[in-house]
Order: sequence, then structure tokens, then C-alpha cells
Amino acid sequence: MTAVIMLLDLGTPTTATGFPLTSLGNLQDRPAEDPVFMLENSLDRSRWQGIVIHHLGEPFGTAESVHRRHLGWGYQGLGYHFLIGNGNGLADGEVHVGYRWNQQLPGAHVVGESGQHHNERSIGICLVGNGQRRGFTDRQIRHLTRLIQRLQQELRIPADQVQLHSSVASGQSSPGRFFPVADFREQLLNIQD
Repeated sequence: MTAVIMLLDLGTPTTATGFPLTSLGNLQDRPAEDPVFMLENSLDRSRWQGIVIHHLGEPFGTAESVHRRHLGWGYQGLGYHFLIGNGNGLADGEVHVGYRWNQQLPGAHVVGESGQHHNERSIGICLVGNGQRRGFTDRQIRHLTRLIQRLQQELRIPADQVQLHSSVASGQSSPGRFFPVADFREQLLNIQD
């Protein structure tokens, strides 16, 4: 048992590795070398079938603070693939690309009955803030939308597979009652297979 724990621990980063995206631009202006897809490991197109949107539940957050919290919960570091700042910790709208996305690893962002499926097959995106208490910044929502549109386009993820955490895990309110669901859904791409 100790050997298994030690082997698992070898793959756990001690700090929140990844990199920031400070500008996502428009979908139409997407650069040939898109930083969202400049990954350490090759893009695993067969894995990613959906996207789950979360809130942090806290007004402040950095990749490092969330990484430490997740380590404390027994996860192997930052459980989300992407973290989007609100100006309290990470800059407003700053997208942190986590090591799980960079290395094309499963997430640790959904618990419960459907957790294993979503952690293996869904991209976890977390907004810093608490959507039960107040709305997210315009810049956060704009960058969330642009990021998801890029992921949808590249990975052929249909709009109905972009889900809120509260829709896939019972007892969860994330991303909260102030998340602009209707306006956000209107921005998603209509991907046809």
C-alpha cells in the first residue's frame, strides 16, 4: 500500500504548474499557434466529450491556493483544467491553464455518482468567486465564453455537453444562482456531428 501511495505521489506537482493566458481574442481571430492547444502532451481528442463549469465558492483564488486546497483534500493537485480569475488573486479574466490540461490528464472536479465519467471525459473550468453570493465579472464571463467556444470548435463538443456543475452532481449549486445561464447558452456554438 505504501508503495502505491509513493508512486501516485511522484506524479503530483508540488506547485500549481501550468501557464496563464492573458488574452483569448475573438474566435474568428484565432491565431494559427493557439496557446490553448500548445500543450506539453498531444491533444487527446478521443477523451474530451464535454465541459463542466464550476465556481470556486470563494472570492479569492490563485492557481497555487486552489492547488494547495486540492492537495489537502487528497487530490493530486489542482483538479480543474482551467481557472479564470476575478481580479482577487488571478487578474480579472486571466485564464490559468492547469497541468491537467497541459498534460491531457483527467480532472478531479466532479464528485458523486457521475464523478468518474466527468473527471475522465469532461474539461473542468472554474471561475474564481461565488456565484451564489454575487455575479461574476463581465471579463470572466467573456473569457469563459471564448475559451469554451475554442474548445467546442477544436474538439467538436456540442452545446448540450457544456454543463453546469449543479447539473451533473446532486447537491451542488456551482456555479451559482448569479451565473448568467441564458445569456451564456446563447453564446455557445451549435456543433453538428
